[in-house]
Amino acid sequence: MTGFDRFYFGFLAFFVAENRLQKVAIVLKPATILRFQKGLVQRKYSKLYSNKTKKKPGRKPQDQKLIELVIEMKKRNPSFGYLRISMQIYDAFDIVVSPFAVGRVLRKHYKNSHPGKGEGPSWLTFIGHMKDSLWSVDLFRCESISLHSHWVMVVIDQHTRRIIGFSVHSGDCDGIAYCGMFNEIISRKGLPKYLSSANDPLFRFHRWKANLRILDIEEIKTIPEIPLSHPFVERLIGSVRREYLDHVFFLNKYDLQKKLDHFQEYYNETRAHSSLEMKTPKEIASENNIEKKVVSLDNYRWSLHCNGLYKLPMAA
Repeated sequence: MTGFDRFYFGFLAFFVAENRLQKVAIVLKPATILRFQKGLVQRKYSKLYSNKTKKKPGRKPQDQKLIELVIEMKKRNPSFGYLRISMQIYDAFDIVVSPFAVGRVLRKHYKNSHPGKGEGPSWLTFIGHMKDSLWSVDLFRCESISLHSHWVMVVIDQHTRRIIGFSVHSGDCDGIAYCGMFNEIISRKGLPKYLSSANDPLFRFHRWKANLRILDIEEIKTIPEIPLSHPFVERLIGSVRREYLDHVFFLNKYDLQKKLDHFQEYYNETRAHSSLEMKTPKEIASENNIEKKVVSLDNYRWSLHCNGLYKLPMAA
């Protein structure tokens, strides 16, 4: 400490009461002043060269428009889970949103939300991806509003997950009915090399086997009593029931056929699939890689599918 510093602090001591002078002298040490001056220097350079914007710690908040889109999609499609919403947003807007982020938004802003049901991992390919050469066929039964039983045959392309078609038969089935349903589905369509079917007695009719021989289609049987060996078509039937038939009534076979045709169009052209990297079966099946039109959050409208059961965003 220089002589001037001592003189300066001695002069200031005249302005301090005598009973306080001893305490101040103990507290105010040269080291204290040096630390104070060092703090002022650090504050000066932090003000000059630091980023002027103050960033809040933690996760970056979501865009308000994206939050509103997630909430609106959930309101319009109550049966959609977190994963389904995130996939449809990616398909329409090319924006990657984690299902967990969708869940946080809905839990915070959507009062009627419930935890999304995990859709689980995608089915594994057990035979291999042979493009346009392996189809699967299966049957399921549903009841009309008058409790009359109807059989539905569905054919799906295993490579693209594309629904080839539905065919409806009212009442009991036999070999002739099965052949007619199958031929109705594949009419005016290219035929596959292989057809995967279950070990159900329904597919053991002589007429069924003879029909496949005439069409030059080789039938591949799944493992008996193990539905997981026929994964894609089994999962499709579950999706048809959960996402559509459980929410609508039908009067007769013609009404059911019309409704299933609407679901086929929605499933093939609009519904995103996690196993297809958030793409639709139509995009996978297209030989020409047509660039998908990305929707802007600032300019979009809602498109109705399956007679208004589902509402998805599209370019305005």
